[in-house]
Amino acid sequence: MNAVQKMEHWADAHHPQWIDFLRVVLGLFIFYKGVLFISNTDALLEIMKNADLQFVNLGLAHFVAFAHLVGGILIAMGLVTRFAIAFQIPILLGAVLFVNINQGFLSVSNNLEFETSILVLVLLIVFLIFGSGKFSVDHWMKKHPNG
Repeated sequence: MNAVQKMEHWADAHHPQWIDFLRVVLGLFIFYKGVLFISNTDALLEIMKNADLQFVNLGLAHFVAFAHLVGGILIAMGLVTRFAIAFQIPILLGAVLFVNINQGFLSVSNNLEFETSILVLVLLIVFLIFGSGKFSVDHWMKKHPNG
């Protein structure tokens, strides 16, 4: 049994059912942020411009929006959850380390963005470890391999 299988076995044995609700809420929140980025691309580009990421602004803005839209739905459904989270963690690390650092971590103008980014990052790490849980498409597919 390799390390990933051991981690999955441990997570399945220690996965409380209420945490599945938290996964769905997290996925829907990430999806919501993706919709906000799509509907207000100028604000996203302005945030990235202030973070001195000018060389890749447009491509990065599209990646963030697409990753949040698709990843949020996948996380909420519990479909390839760890894979979807793997795309979200670098985005949240960038939000925590690069975007929020220029606005000031605890400043009034930050509007709790830093705290929200930290909370989402922590939850993503939790679900990277625990996986999608029993109320997920992943679990259903595991129990019904032939469809």
